[in-house]
Amino acid sequence: MYDLRIKFGVRPRSAGRYGCEPFLISRLRSRRRLLTIFDPCLKVSIIIPAFNEERLIGETLRRVKAATAAFARRGWASEIIVCDNNSTDRTAELARAEGAAVVFEPINQIARARNSGAAAASGDWLVFIDADSHPSEGLFADVAEQIAAGRCLAGGSTVMLEGPYWVAKLITRLWNGISRTSCLLAGSFIFCEAGAFRELGGFSKDLFAAEEIDLSQRLKRLAREKQMRIVILHRHPLVTSARKMHLYTPREHFRFLLRAVLSHKRVLASREECHTWYDGRR
Repeated sequence: MYDLRIKFGVRPRSAGRYGCEPFLISRLRSRRRLLTIFDPCLKVSIIIPAFNEERLIGETLRRVKAATAAFARRGWASEIIVCDNNSTDRTAELARAEGAAVVFEPINQIARARNSGAAAASGDWLVFIDADSHPSEGLFADVAEQIAAGRCLAGGSTVMLEGPYWVAKLITRLWNGISRTSCLLAGSFIFCEAGAFRELGGFSKDLFAAEEIDLSQRLKRLAREKQMRIVILHRHPLVTSARKMHLYTPREHFRFLLRAVLSHKRVLASREECHTWYDGRR
């Protein structure tokens, strides 16, 4: 007699060592990957938190729009959302002039700004980019490749600093190595399946810095549960500004790092202690 389980893609338990479940899961995963690759309705939301970024936001948005050609080639839609994090300058005005959607977050906190941008997003995938960072079309193409493969839950990128700051570049190389080895996401560039981001509740509102490390740890646990991957892209590093190197003295940087190591929970939960992100120097 013809076994109806075969008709519907389910292998009988007698047909193999593991029975029907792994076979069915494999079929479902393959179907999901195909739907992702060819789905013309897939949408990517690019979210940029911005606090007093009138000097850089225009160029950043132009670079981001150019990079979205990588998504358009696959027939995917994209949107760009700038979260104005209580700016006192023309950040929001300039973002609108470049065609970005603008949302407002009144509390100065990077985690809240990213979460507010994500709340307004309608994409299947979220990409978080800092306002002083420039992604390339090649980087977005690598993101699209990971999404299309259907095995990736979230990911990040190695970074490359602008400017002649050799000490900062040495530290950045060290970070890139740690990032790739431990799958820790740099806050300047994170991409994530939207459902997974919302399942985890987004970035922690308890942290004023290192919120991306906290999210990385939670994403890794979720990825293990879902048997998926966290990836760190490296073929096309994200170019990001080294402006903190000339806006703040080595003593200020060292003081923050020392205090963060000795009392990281208290320091990272304080806006005043994390002043290099929030004091408005630009």
